[in-house]
Amino acid sequence: MFIETETTPNPATLKFLPGERVMTSGTRSFTSPEEAEVSPLAQALFSLGDVTEVLFGQEFVAVTIAPGAQWADAKPQVLAILLDHFVSQAPLFAAGSAAGIMVPDEDEDFGDDPADADIVDQIKDLIETRVRPAVANDGGDIIYKGFREGVVYLKMQGACSGCPSSTATLKHGIESLLKHYVPEVTEVRAA
Repeated sequence: MFIETETTPNPATLKFLPGERVMTSGTRSFTSPEEAEVSPLAQALFSLGDVTEVLFGQEFVAVTIAPGAQWADAKPQVLAILLDHFVSQAPLFAAGSAAGIMVPDEDEDFGDDPADADIVDQIKDLIETRVRPAVANDGGDIIYKGFREGVVYLKMQGACSGCPSSTATLKHGIESLLKHYVPEVTEVRAA
């Protein structure tokens, strides 16, 4: 088995492509060893010590390492764990867990005004069809968190969280797109 590796705009994150489906749909992000307990693969990656985030996409695994850590040291270890996992065809999640389903953080969900339902549907459709595929190409994901008084709140994950260009992506890329197609949008902010 061969696992392809791609750089991302975030120098702390590498994108690993095992050449087979990782998630059947959606994404799942882990930002701590405690969160990773539902996934043997994520647990193994966090056990390396320098891993700060793991993101499972449909066809990739994005791994972020801590500031000061070097990919020259971490990459062979990450590749070994990924190879062992995919060659053995081990499950991605522990039996009985609903961990494969991406669930937004309830404490960060802004809730939407029912009067804005049409606007929210337009925003979600644009994010799903135009933004998420582009962000996934860079080893990340973006999650809709809410719309309030013209402001769209989005959460960046994987290579996108902590990326030096994430603010520019939000402000100049995503905000411009949403403003163009949905005139009610006045601003995009990170949640």
